[in-house]
Amino acid sequence: MTEFVGFPKIARYSRECIVTEKIDGTNGQIYIGPDGEFLVGSRTRWITAETDNHGFAAWAHAHKDELMQLGPGHHFGEWWGSGIQRGYGLPKGEKRWSMFNVVRWCMHGHTPGVISVDPKTKVAKMQDVLPACVGLVPVLWRGNFDFCPISDLLQRLIVGGSQAAPCFLPPEGIVIFHLAAGVGFKKTIEKDNEPKGARP
Repeated sequence: MTEFVGFPKIARYSRECIVTEKIDGTNGQIYIGPDGEFLVGSRTRWITAETDNHGFAAWAHAHKDELMQLGPGHHFGEWWGSGIQRGYGLPKGEKRWSMFNVVRWCMHGHTPGVISVDPKTKVAKMQDVLPACVGLVPVLWRGNFDFCPISDLLQRLIVGGSQAAPCFLPPEGIVIFHLAAGVGFKKTIEKDNEPKGARP
């Protein structure tokens, strides 16, 4: 008999979303296994010092002890800076890794915020603190998806520049992440209607 496949649950549209700055770099992933396995990846493959992606693997292995504090799982972020895409005006050779999950993590040296409160026990689930070598993509807005001011947020970036590298122009755009659906949408300031592969 054919295996039954149910219709997937549909997320409610009018739920919270978070808008972050889309940084123009290259995707970087750290995987930490339950047994302590440590792997470094780009968007499409595992990388090593010999098959590196703009030095991300070399940086990750140099900071392995700190990065192990992230704990088991796949950790995704943007590797950006000098020599990668826009460069963001960082001094020669300076690069940064900014993680995408702004709900789970808070920056090193900051006070963790509340993620959620269990309605039965009233116990708060708190953010985890990142190691000092890791950053977060800048949060530009948080609120109900119905009221997301996309045009205003893009205009703020156009006028004020990047928040990842303050005042750098031109920034790339934004990512709108719908929490209930677990889906992100990107909107770039330039050539938003063109597929990425079609850009020069």
